[in-house]
Amino acid sequence: MFYAIMGIDRDDSLEARMQARSEHMDRLNKLLHEGRLLLAGPHPAIDSEDPGPAGFSGSLIIADFPSLEAAREWAEEDPYILTGVFSSVSVKPFKKTLP
Repeated sequence: MFYAIMGIDRDDSLEARMQARSEHMDRLNKLLHEGRLLLAGPHPAIDSEDPGPAGFSGSLIIADFPSLEAAREWAEEDPYILTGVFSSVSVKPFKKTLP
């Protein structure tokens, strides 16, 4: 089943985000190569493709996991959690309807 992992960035997280990005992307690419990643991406803090120094307000990951608990465990090990980029994370079941 798919699960939505929604992280909310702490204030002034851009520098920490950039430092942890490579490890964060490695984990997402692993899900992608396993055929488990539906989508992933950040929420720009302003209405722009490239928010520059405004940075990001959070991220959304939708991926296939065997259970809610497995999705939560995966999220808790993310570098953005471990380095304090995210101030909070929620994990919820997600039912893909369209397309």
